[in-house]
Amino acid sequence: MDGTLFQTNTVLEISLADTFGHLTEIGEWPTGEGAPIEQYRTIMGVPLPVVWETLLPNHTGATRERANEYFQEQLILNIRRGQGALYPHVEEVLQHFKTAGYRIYIASNGLPEYLQAIVEQYRLDEWVNGTFSIQQIQSMNKTDLVAFIKERNRIEQAAVVGDRLSDIQAAQGNGFLSVGCRFDFAQEEELAQADVVVDDLLELITVMKDDRPASTG
Repeated sequence: MDGTLFQTNTVLEISLADTFGHLTEIGEWPTGEGAPIEQYRTIMGVPLPVVWETLLPNHTGATRERANEYFQEQLILNIRRGQGALYPHVEEVLQHFKTAGYRIYIASNGLPEYLQAIVEQYRLDEWVNGTFSIQQIQSMNKTDLVAFIKERNRIEQAAVVGDRLSDIQAAQGNGFLSVGCRFDFAQEEELAQADVVVDDLLELITVMKDDRPASTG
């Protein structure tokens, strides 16, 4: 979802600023220091516990949990206010694959409530067969999440499309094609490990044109 379908940066900065402003108000963050937005961008795509361990390394687990809850609330609020955006051609590409007989699944590190807010705001369920959060499995590992989707839906052939190394590894770990997206949060050293790299989602149509209808997520 993040960095592939949804332009998370459109709601990220304001939500992160809101969160660290709140932490400042309750005395958990230095006044005037601001939110570590650039640091967050470098780890975008990792599970949320890792996010807060990285951004708040000297804080207690309870403080990290409160920060995460507040952050999620602000993200959802900003999404529902219409301040987010999908990447260019998302709807066109999803419609193409849906019409062609592909099944489409979203596998994300985001919390279920956050993912549902995006799905509802942009009516993604018109094209997507299912949305899965890493919270649904114990390991908090994207490879295991894709394996869960693969087994649950009896998928034999697929492509995993994403912008981070965890997406590429999830494809490779399940015997699927890995497609890296050179979007906002992507890093070249990670994309180098993908089977294919695209700069625009429209390129997926060409990438998949010689394959039989299968499953893409």
